[in-house]
Amino acid sequence: MQYTPPQAWDEPSRVPGWDSHDVLAHLHAQETAAAALVGEEVAPELEEYRASSGGTMDVDGFNAFAVERRKQVSTRQLAVEWGKAATLLLDRAAIASDQDWASHRIPWLGGDIPLRYLIQTRVVEWWIHGEDIRSGAGLDVRFVHNSIYLVNDLAIRMLPYALGLAGLELPGLSVQVDLEGVGEGSWHSALAPGERPSSDKEPDALIQGRGFRFALVAGRRDPAERYLEDGNLVVGGDEDLATAILENLRAFPA
Repeated sequence: MQYTPPQAWDEPSRVPGWDSHDVLAHLHAQETAAAALVGEEVAPELEEYRASSGGTMDVDGFNAFAVERRKQVSTRQLAVEWGKAATLLLDRAAIASDQDWASHRIPWLGGDIPLRYLIQTRVVEWWIHGEDIRSGAGLDVRFVHNSIYLVNDLAIRMLPYALGLAGLELPGLSVQVDLEGVGEGSWHSALAPGERPSSDKEPDALIQGRGFRFALVAGRRDPAERYLEDGNLVVGGDEDLATAILENLRAFPA
């Protein structure tokens, strides 16, 4: 963020309807809330929004609410306070016991979420939204392996959820994903909730390609079709199934 030209903060980002200042405001709000909840404190802004919405928590509604109220806050103030909140979040997560890391759940926006996955989702958003800001400012991509790997890993973990949003119920089926380069890794994942493929199961669909391109698809920043056409992503096995997986891939809740 420190290399973003001052005038670029008012330019449109890759997030529809938000400029780069709005993206930073979104990060500021979510980090502040996450740091409080991991520290077992009340997150005042979440409670204020919940009260204003009749006791319900709508993710898009909260995001719009939080961004709008930060419109007049300076970019520098948002950046400094966001950084402090991110540091506090990580400091608090670092002292969690092994048991808490494995099983403790945090009351997050879409419902209770394991601590380890909350931290992963935050790192995922840091990279994706960081690239939104850099894209709006005309800056080069940051090829950070660990961050891009976490985007890909979370998207693959979320496949049963993402496919379910599209009305696809696929019990007994699985996909093998093998990625190269920055964000590389190998996963064999079931496509239905609560399932895990056995060690001797042959995957029904295959996806191979570049880790960075897969992350852009998972972040819903580029369509899968673009990289299937240019060869940065390749499908095999049941190709229709593999293509459907890529088309519905996401690294964050709806």
